[in-house]
Amino acid sequence: MLRFLALIILLLIVVPGCRKDNQPVIPYVYVNLQLYPNTMDNIPVGGYIYRPEGYRGIVIYRLLPEEFVVYERCCPFDPEKTGARITIDPSHLTCTDSVCMSRFVITDGTPFSGPSPYALMQYRWNYDGEVLYIYN
Repeated sequence: MLRFLALIILLLIVVPGCRKDNQPVIPYVYVNLQLYPNTMDNIPVGGYIYRPEGYRGIVIYRLLPEEFVVYERCCPFDPEKTGARITIDPSHLTCTDSVCMSRFVITDGTPFSGPSPYALMQYRWNYDGEVLYIYN
């Protein structure tokens, strides 16, 4: 009886840890981009630009003079939906998916309304004061 109880306790601990995350997968597209946010590409603080790179494009938002966020424009809720793209709202504080209408906080990509429980996919970036390097 003690062995049976130990087996049940072990299964209760191990089995939930084996569960897979069911977040939809956004297809991988290689991104290696260089921008000049102070000159040619002009991204002011609090401003943004859209670029065609990535799966459905990327959006680059400038938080501070030396700080950016770079998101995939494909909504993480249903990446297979044709025409679904994230756009920055007029307030410049949030962004919205054009199909499911999920809304995300621009500073970190977390969802705050709509059906998506998933955050926006972010790209890595480095900034040397002149060139903004965006990659995955």
